Amino acid sequence: MFKRTLKSVLTISTLTFTLLSSSTAMADAISEAVGNEHRPAEHRLRDEYRHPQQTLRFFDIQPDMSVAEISPGGGWYSHILAPLLKDSGTYYAAHFYVYDGAPGYFERSLGGFKKKVASTPSLENTKITAFHQTKALDFAPAGTLDRVLTFRNVHNWYMQGGQEGIDNAFSSFYKALKKGGVLGVVEHKLPESYADSAQSKSGYMKQSFVVAAAEKAGFKLVAENPVNLNALDTADHEKGVWTLPPSLRLGEKDQAKYLAIGESSRMTLKFVKP
Repeated sequence: MFKRTLKSVLTISTLTFTLLSSSTAMADAISEAVGNEHRPAEHRLRDEYRHPQQTLRFFDIQPDMSVAEISPGGGWYSHILAPLLKDSGTYYAAHFYVYDGAPGYFERSLGGFKKKVASTPSLENTKITAFHQTKALDFAPAGTLDRVLTFRNVHNWYMQGGQEGIDNAFSSFYKALKKGGVLGVVEHKLPESYADSAQSKSGYMKQSFVVAAAEKAGFKLVAENPVNLNALDTADHEKGVWTLPPSLRLGEKDQAKYLAIGESSRMTLKFVKP
């Protein structure tokens, strides 16, 4: 009896140590990626508002995963995710889809991103693909991804594609993920008491709207995290979310006020594909 009990205790202790070691290794890998030498200094200045370490740990990102980032823009998170996944995982950067009639910004942004990837050692294994909420939905092979991440982009799909754009986007994420895979969403948060119409021009979205869109596609909300909320942000600015840093669309007008507020208040949501 004593031997069986001792064996059970040792088994539980070994399992606990293994889980703790795995968790520590993941945290260390994320910390190293956030602190990597190739990450631009101007990007690091935004860490106090974007909390990359806490956010990626919340989404359970591990170095051996296949991860797609939707609409990476200038590559703020690319400079963290690419080195994190470089050796054992896969990083898809689902950037702008350039089509006839596309805004010139799409081509300029994509071109700039490609130059960064080509000239930055820590980005060299990035797989650049394309995403558009109505024109390019197959950004990775179906059923192959462990994680799909999107940071501050939901409003763009809504403003440019309406409800159709939103439905297409979330359905495409669902298609790309493995069963049990996670969709991580960070988005500017509009108070639920505000008019729905504010979502069409402010850059802010209601959490209830985002959750409903994800659930419509088949996802289940499993957790939310307050890490990226900002109680100073009232979400009712003259130029929408772009009034705040880093955009500061009003220029020097009330700049000290908006710098004191900081970046927007953001929902951080974790969904799973059942």
